[in-house]
Amino acid sequence: MPKLKNLVGRKQRGGWWLLGPAFVAAIAYVDPGNVAANLTGGARYGYLLVWVLVAANLIAGLVQYQSAKLGLVSGRTMPEILGDRLRPTARRAFWVQAELVAAATDLAEVIGGAIALNLLFGLPLFLGGLIVGGVSMLLLALQSRYGQRPFESVIIGLLAIIAIGFLAGLFVNPPDGLAVIDGLVPRFSGRDSVLLAASMLGATVMPHAIYVHSALARDRHGTALTVEDRGRLLRATKWDVVTALGLAGIVNLGMLLLAAVNLRGVAGTDTIEGAHTAISGTLGPGIALAFAIGLLASGLASTSVGSYAGATIMAGLVKRRVPIFVRRVVTLVPAIVILGLGVDPTWALVISQVFLSFGIPFALLPLLRLTSDRTVMGEQVNGRTVRWTLAAIVVLVVALNLALIILTVVS
Repeated sequence: MPKLKNLVGRKQRGGWWLLGPAFVAAIAYVDPGNVAANLTGGARYGYLLVWVLVAANLIAGLVQYQSAKLGLVSGRTMPEILGDRLRPTARRAFWVQAELVAAATDLAEVIGGAIALNLLFGLPLFLGGLIVGGVSMLLLALQSRYGQRPFESVIIGLLAIIAIGFLAGLFVNPPDGLAVIDGLVPRFSGRDSVLLAASMLGATVMPHAIYVHSALARDRHGTALTVEDRGRLLRATKWDVVTALGLAGIVNLGMLLLAAVNLRGVAGTDTIEGAHTAISGTLGPGIALAFAIGLLASGLASTSVGSYAGATIMAGLVKRRVPIFVRRVVTLVPAIVILGLGVDPTWALVISQVFLSFGIPFALLPLLRLTSDRTVMGEQVNGRTVRWTLAAIVVLVVALNLALIILTVVS
């Protein structure tokens, strides 16, 4: 954990040195679940749901800043605070749901990486899942041995690969600017578009990213902060979140536009493999290769961050630290079993996103409560405008995810 003197000594290096934690959290917003949802949205409805991604990204930025602020101001992670406030039975129940949500997220990430290896090298999905798990262990070993900064650097590099891989096709066949602007008008086109919009939102607001960002910010900058340093870090954190989530938002929007321009009405694009084939046919094998590499980077980076988040959740809620490599193996098992049984990977991705929806209220509601509590936040407590804005976001996100669950069951 960084010492205060180290933080002060880095002031001469420029504000860019303080950036990084939000980029790690932002990986959760460009994981394979997002890829599936965004490609499907563009292929089915063209530019119609552009406004959903823009709104979701604005919501994600505000939420992630609140999590980082909680960690910086309180000097504790969100799971740690909840672990002290909840009674034993409630605390264990909360931990179970948080771990299940983290496992569901990890399921999508490992499967996405396995699909990418299959597209790139023709590897069986089962073997691809094992390789993704092994590489993610190496990334976690980097963080364990050398600290958070090198880990952040690798994740930022993978994020750059993701951006290039998913946006390259737009330079070959760019979208219609007027159609993109028209897509900013909120509207739907039938029940299925509502279902897909809720799925896109559920893939954008990630519970485990909310939990872990408080730890990322706290662990990077330390706890022995003066009022001046805390204020400076909060300002830097705003830029960190705006930059990282802005890039993630551009990538998500780029995937939807890529599908809207090139995959609209093309058969088979309801799966990642089908979308890859269609991209190869319309934009060429080079763009398809870049897409597959971006998908692989997405799976590797997001599953590593997911394991980091799971460790944060356990340490805070049950006061136990299991070696992160043990956690990696345990959370890898469900994905490997599903791949080994031959379950359709796209179906597994969709189900994981639906399951993810159950955990969103349990992350958003405590975040709203804690950041509005003066005993926790002191002078940095949320004002009335931020409180009401966050409350409206919580109501909207919870309602849409309930709609997603209900419509999925009915369908």
